[in-house]
Amino acid sequence: MAEDRVLRVRSLLESVRAEGRTALTAPEGKVIADAYGIAVPGEELATDVDEAVAFAARFGGPVVMKIVSPDILHKTDAGGVIVGVEGAADVRAAFHTIIDNARAYDADARISGVQVQELLPKGQEVIVGAVTDPTFGKVVAFGLGGVLVEVLKDVTFRLAPVDADEALSMLDSIRSAEILRGVRGQAGVDRWAVAEQIRRVSELVADFPEIAEVDLNPVIATAEGAVAADIRVILAESQPAPRRTYSRDEILASMRRLMQPGSVAVIGASNEQGKIGNSVMRNLIDGGFAGEIHPVNPKADDILGRKAYKSVTDVPGEVDVAVFAIPARFVASALEEVGRKKIPNAVLIPSGFAETGEHALQAEIVAIAERHGVRLLGPNIYGYYSTWHDLCATFCTPYDVKGGVALTSQSGGIGMAILGFARTTKTGVSAIVGLGNKSDLDEDDLLTWFGEDPHTDCIAMHLEDLKDGRAFVEAARATVPKKPVVVLKAGRTAAGAKAAGSHTGALAGDDAVYDDILRQAGVIRAPGLNEMLEYARALPVLPAPKGDNIVIITGAGGSGVLLSDAVTDNGLSLMEIPPDLDEAFRRFIPPFGAAGNPVDITGGEPPSTYEATIRLGLEDPRVHALVLGYWHTIVTPPMVFAQLTARVVAEFRERGIEKPVVASLAGDVEVEEACQYLFERGVVAYPYTTEKPVAVLGAKYRWAREAGR
Repeated sequence: MAEDRVLRVRSLLESVRAEGRTALTAPEGKVIADAYGIAVPGEELATDVDEAVAFAARFGGPVVMKIVSPDILHKTDAGGVIVGVEGAADVRAAFHTIIDNARAYDADARISGVQVQELLPKGQEVIVGAVTDPTFGKVVAFGLGGVLVEVLKDVTFRLAPVDADEALSMLDSIRSAEILRGVRGQAGVDRWAVAEQIRRVSELVADFPEIAEVDLNPVIATAEGAVAADIRVILAESQPAPRRTYSRDEILASMRRLMQPGSVAVIGASNEQGKIGNSVMRNLIDGGFAGEIHPVNPKADDILGRKAYKSVTDVPGEVDVAVFAIPARFVASALEEVGRKKIPNAVLIPSGFAETGEHALQAEIVAIAERHGVRLLGPNIYGYYSTWHDLCATFCTPYDVKGGVALTSQSGGIGMAILGFARTTKTGVSAIVGLGNKSDLDEDDLLTWFGEDPHTDCIAMHLEDLKDGRAFVEAARATVPKKPVVVLKAGRTAAGAKAAGSHTGALAGDDAVYDDILRQAGVIRAPGLNEMLEYARALPVLPAPKGDNIVIITGAGGSGVLLSDAVTDNGLSLMEIPPDLDEAFRRFIPPFGAAGNPVDITGGEPPSTYEATIRLGLEDPRVHALVLGYWHTIVTPPMVFAQLTARVVAEFRERGIEKPVVASLAGDVEVEEACQYLFERGVVAYPYTTEKPVAVLGAKYRWAREAGR
């Protein structure tokens, strides 16, 4: 049966192509709907007014009449839709009006006739559709529909195809989800029927890559079912060229030699200060790289005390990485030599490729690399750092603080911001990698490696685009259960919607699709650069929460209110304090303080009050995370608060009780040192802000839920 429907649809699409069309007519759309079990109302195509009258009479009630033309996509704009037509006289009048309107709208439009369609009962209008996203391929969409669809833009997206459970989840992912459940006495919609429309559309576009867009708008959803009042199908003008792919084992093998090389050649190495080739050589040598470093320069015999080679092919033994520090116009010929030497990785620092319009030059080096089996990092990058291997292959400032955070950036400027942040905050990193033009190696290759790297606990990525969104999602889904992945996606535009031929296509702006599918992949999306860096720095510090109950303990009522707002803003839950725990807290706070949640101990309390209440929150198994609000007083100075908090948290962790603890410190400049002290001891703390510590806690919660912790 499945094979039969594919053959039917295939035959239809081929006939449409043969006519030079990309848009299917409504009757052709019904053929596809029937083949895939997409529920549509009864309808007939009337080629003359008498047929229209006969078909309307057969339906025995009000009908909808629509123009059918392969040249008119937006029928309403052309005055080609009339709803609620009843009776022979009205049908005749409507038929002529629709034809006249269509002629006035486009005198050259081919008109097949007028569709006479059964009028559906009133219900909730929703949209179900699919679009071909340039990054993620086939994407299915669901949201509120009808004439306001592009105004409300209350839509969610998933990679197609989706299964029944994923389709059902889409109904709960829009802002107006409550409407579908029924409000103000109205019955909710048949959720299964709506989800089936989503699933079947996703199955259709997965079976036929040549379908660019599908639009069911509106779908009339009632308590009894869901029926698509209109179906629009648009074929793609062309198919994208297939991308070269690598297996997981191939990726890990090449990445291992890139990140843990035993031998590095620097093509364009130089003795002259101020040249990139000199800076790369100095960073490799001064950084303590224990492997072999081979300078390559046809005009030198010795560079920084090391034998120089005229060509990389003259270098003895195996080489794992070739770092390029030569002008773009010389890269292709040097890359040929790298390929003949069988070096598996080329790090292309030079600019002057696709980013400056030199697409042919970039395509040439990609072709050379593929021919020889060389993986390319770059071009147009600052290089990369692999700290646990004492490798600093870059012309920028060195960095050697080892830790568990892997950071990547598509931009050199962002890469240097990462470096400065890491140094200022004393963040230990496992790697910092520039991606630049991403001619070959990209985020999914790095995710695959860092997901397995024992030195990496958290991965943070700045990106402007993804070459292969599906490969990224696959790599992210494999990595997220083991460690958090934080993404800063730049460029929140909807440029892709401008040329769309359907409502779904117009709604599928770049950021809308990215937002939903990155969430679907389980990654944490950071709203800005500072948040990305703070999440990366803080998430490895916090243990995973074991539940949703959060308690705020604060020395200032105002901070408590702001911290409560932040908890709600980050999708977290304040614990409803049970009576026995409330009574226990009250024993430690003054009468003018406030129990409940937040627990307000007031600002004039001594260190013992902070310690007693923190201990109580950590001791009670019903409390899953603590948010501390500190207010600077002479009674309890900042470092005293920091030391007692760190000591108590460490004591409980030694006992096997690990809960996330974050803190907001308000006060004079001494709170900055206190925050650093806490951070270094496993308590995420920030001065002068109530939002940031809770945002980090929210990110940890999102990761824990995605990872199934």
